[in-house]
Amino acid sequence: MSFFISQAHAQTAGAAGAPAGADLFQIGFLVLMFGLFYFIAIRPQRKRQKEHAAMVAALAKGDEVVTTSGILGKVTKIDDSYVALSVTDNVELKFQRSSIHAVLPKGTLKAI
Repeated sequence: MSFFISQAHAQTAGAAGAPAGADLFQIGFLVLMFGLFYFIAIRPQRKRQKEHAAMVAALAKGDEVVTTSGILGKVTKIDDSYVALSVTDNVELKFQRSSIHAVLPKGTLKAI
């Protein structure tokens, strides 16, 4: 009956496995991908966060700013975590300091 079924022979150890340096290559590839991701995504984002934190910390009364929602106004009051913006003559809105997007050059509100 053995003539219908061919006998299977065991392969030698290592012949079917990965080449000797494949594990080291995979680890190196993962390190390289993390390094690339760090320089493309993480590092620029941290730089923007630091610049925004410095801009928010340097806010002063009388600065003309734009919020993240696009509202333009002049800073009238500054608290630890809130900023009051004068939008028009009798309208004053209160925002969180982190919602300030940019500080505009002086005279921008009059030019608009």
